[in-house]
Amino acid sequence: MSMLERTGLAALRQLDPETAHTVALRALRMGLAPLPRPVRHDVLKTQIAGLDLANPVGLAAGFDKNGVAMHALARAGLGFIEVGATTPLPQPGNPKPRLFRLPEDKAAINRFGFNNDGMAAMARQLEKRPRKAVIGLNLGANKTSPDRAQDYARVLETCGPHLDFATVNVSSPNTEKLRDLQGRAALDSLLRGVLDVRDGMEHPIPVFLKIAPDLSAPELDDIAGIALELKLDAVIATNTTLDRAGLKNAHAQQAGGLSGAPLFEKSTRILAELYRRLGDAVPLIGVGGIGSAEQARIKIEAGATAVQLYTALSYQGLGLVTRINAGLRDAAQAAGLSNIAQLRGTGTQHWT
Repeated sequence: MSMLERTGLAALRQLDPETAHTVALRALRMGLAPLPRPVRHDVLKTQIAGLDLANPVGLAAGFDKNGVAMHALARAGLGFIEVGATTPLPQPGNPKPRLFRLPEDKAAINRFGFNNDGMAAMARQLEKRPRKAVIGLNLGANKTSPDRAQDYARVLETCGPHLDFATVNVSSPNTEKLRDLQGRAALDSLLRGVLDVRDGMEHPIPVFLKIAPDLSAPELDDIAGIALELKLDAVIATNTTLDRAGLKNAHAQQAGGLSGAPLFEKSTRILAELYRRLGDAVPLIGVGGIGSAEQARIKIEAGATAVQLYTALSYQGLGLVTRINAGLRDAAQAAGLSNIAQLRGTGTQHWT
């Protein structure tokens, strides 16, 4: 980590977490934040759902909810960027405070509640997107919507022409009863509506599904069955957890979704369980608790084609992207591999 990045992170930690997040995005947008040097190597080149990525390390949704910093993020060495979540209508989200640091646990708890500027504003941002970057959008539903399933299709209809992929997010714990949409019948209906919109686009794009880490084995069976039946382009495993086991920080019992280091094992186990069910038929994206190249490699060995970061960036800065890609490059070369994808699924036995 550079001295400039270390100083900037220390300054941000003096602010409350949500203000710090806003300041960081503004600094990126204004070109004031230090950007890491990208790592480029053929061994890192990744293909997922027909998308060509320079490397398998992406940015998870929630960091840039309104797509205001896409140009800076596209220069930070990320293989792909997911903005949002975006809902049809603007909404303020839940009352503040709604984001809590847990530094002893290298974690965070948020209960934002899909705060965003709405799909019309996001479409305007996406019209100005960096064209050489791979950009996706996390689709969400308004809290007060009479038809949440239809909300996802509406957002895709409005923003889809500007995207490389879209993610159906039914796994946030911060909108009441949203996770009920992960049930087989509700999820099947919702996804068919989204896929109908996608198939009617002039240039159809891949559709991903983001799931929770708190699913039972039968629920995972349902998810896998739907993914295969509907030919989903990828599944993202996982969103934040409601589990609070082993936390040390005083904020441990705050309501909301827990992200960061404590999520690593739970999310990786779900990832490996899905890989055992799906094999290479549906690509997987591993997210949850990644804070090092070793942990990114473990996600790939558990079945991920690509990975996403978020919470660890708030503790380690964007330089983490470079460190992870450099570590993955070195690991692949040390193993004599021609591509990092050759590690995919080789470690699922550790997660039985």
